[in-house]
Amino acid sequence: MKTAITARLHQAQASASRVPHSDSHGPQRAAYGGWWCAVGAALLLAACSKGGEPAAPVGKQAVQVGVVTLQPQSQQLDASLPGRTRAFLTAEVRPQVSGIIQKRLFTEGAVVKQGQPLYQIDAASLQATERSAAAAVAKAEASQRTLAATARRNAELVKIDAISQQAYEESQAAALQAQSDVAVAKASLETARINLKYSRIEAPISGRIALSAVTPGALVTANQTTALTTIVQMDPMYVDFTQSSADVVQLKRELEAGRFAKVEGDKIAVRIKLDDGSDYAHQGKLAFAGVIVNDTTGTLTLRAVVPNPEGLLMPGMYVQALLPTALAPDALLVPQQSVTRDLTGRPSVLVAKEGDVLEKRDVELDRAVGSQWLLQSGLKAGERVVVDGFQRVKAGDKVKPVEVDMQAKAARKSTRGEPPVQAAADAPAAQPASK
Repeated sequence: MKTAITARLHQAQASASRVPHSDSHGPQRAAYGGWWCAVGAALLLAACSKGGEPAAPVGKQAVQVGVVTLQPQSQQLDASLPGRTRAFLTAEVRPQVSGIIQKRLFTEGAVVKQGQPLYQIDAASLQATERSAAAAVAKAEASQRTLAATARRNAELVKIDAISQQAYEESQAAALQAQSDVAVAKASLETARINLKYSRIEAPISGRIALSAVTPGALVTANQTTALTTIVQMDPMYVDFTQSSADVVQLKRELEAGRFAKVEGDKIAVRIKLDDGSDYAHQGKLAFAGVIVNDTTGTLTLRAVVPNPEGLLMPGMYVQALLPTALAPDALLVPQQSVTRDLTGRPSVLVAKEGDVLEKRDVELDRAVGSQWLLQSGLKAGERVVVDGFQRVKAGDKVKPVEVDMQAKAARKSTRGEPPVQAAADAPAAQPASK
């Protein structure tokens, strides 16, 4: 090809030399010669390009990607279950005697102690009843002393036949009856004193007290249906949550199959997440697991006892309970950011095989464990999964793998409160080929 082009170039130069050599054609001949030289140079370059041999060879460099090497580990599996907080103790305060409220002796919303006075009921009538009962006791005791003395005297007289047997027996019965009258009078006095004590309504439990339903001057009756106020004890707190019966059955099957190990312990620790997604500072203990499935919702009810020293939890709050359900002894976890899905939703990852060549691998995922997926099948221990830079590569590409420390990366994010500046090992950048 180069020889043909050179021959054509020589022909062009010869044609240019045949132009008349008169002085008038000198500029024209010079123009023809320059034009043909330019054409020849262009044809020579084109021929070289068509020959497939670039003037300067360009080498494509391998793209640097971040990878994580899968290692088996013992992983506790948690079930995230919705729940509501319940007060550990709740007491509705009601009057046990009738009367007019004279005073309210507490501050609404404050913390009260067991036995602390809450209301004072007008006790004038109750005091009078108590004094009357005390007088009745004194009268009964006086009568009992008289009849007891008569009975003792008749017991001596009957021995010498000074009185009849009937008179003796009647005196003994009268003495016993007088003794019973004293007991009845004392019981009435005790009742009067109890009612007088109930004129001052006290807190039955310690806790935080709610609003008062009555004000001084209100008439209240014994054992009325409307509570005067309510006291709740909030340390500790109950957390009631539900679990699907289908999940329970599936877990039992997996335990029987040996895939997972059972979580042992008398008191299983339960972690709590608040409704804003933050972690609650204190762990609770599982106190009760239901055995009857709700025929409407198909769920079981469970209850945990959670410390609440700061009073952050309040009755009726929505929370998430993280309940340990099983232990995966040889779990393989892949970061969620490494998993992509096709249009049908099937998950897959890119694996750096031997020779640092990428392979697309379909996987089956079990459940989310934090920011990772628990792998069910598709990968094995020791394989390298691409977690960073996979947007710039595809299956079959040769890459330069760099190991990524996912724990350190997550720690930097949590410390700074924002995505950190990525280093070369964390966010490999593709290096463009030289031109």
